[in-house]
Amino acid sequence: MNIRRKHIRDLVLQLLDESGFDDAPINVEEIAQRKNAIIHKQAVDDDFSGYLFRDTARMSAVIGVNSDHHPNRQRFTLAHELGHFLLHTGEDVHIDRQFIMKRRDGKSSEGTNVEEVEANLFAAELLMPEHFLFQDIEQLGGIDFLDEGTVGRLAHKYRVSQQAMTIRLTSLEFL
Repeated sequence: MNIRRKHIRDLVLQLLDESGFDDAPINVEEIAQRKNAIIHKQAVDDDFSGYLFRDTARMSAVIGVNSDHHPNRQRFTLAHELGHFLLHTGEDVHIDRQFIMKRRDGKSSEGTNVEEVEANLFAAELLMPEHFLFQDIEQLGGIDFLDEGTVGRLAHKYRVSQQAMTIRLTSLEFL
C-alpha cells in the first residue's frame, strides 16, 4: 500500500502556514472555508459520519458532518472529508459511515483502502501537527504511555478524543 505520507505532511504544513496557526487547537472549519468548502452540520443516523460533495467546475465542495456526534468527532470528520477533497479526485460524492480507522466496508475496515487511510492521516496531521506535539511534550518533560492524565490533557488541548491522541502519539513514537 502506497500512502503519500510526505505529500500529506507537506500539504498540512502549507495549510497551517497559510492560516497562521501556530498552536492547538487548529480551527479546521476556517481552513475548510479558505479552501472553498461549505460546512453543513445536520443531525442524522448515528452510523453516518460525514460526506463530501465536490463541485469540480467551481473547485468547491460541501462537507457534511453529523451534528449529533461529539464535537471532537465532528472536527475529525470535517478534517477527514477535507482530506478527501484536497487529496483525491474523481469522486464527486463521498459518503462516510461510522469510522474508527474507517469502517465503511470490509476492505476499508482492514486498513487497505488507500484513500481512507490517507484521509485519516490527513485529519491526524491537521488536528495534531507533529511539531506542535513535539513542543508540548518537550514542555512537559516527556510523556509516559501509562500517564493517561497527560494524554488526556493533550487530547483536551487539541480537541480530539483520547483514543485519537493515543494513536497519534504512538504513530509518531512519542509513546
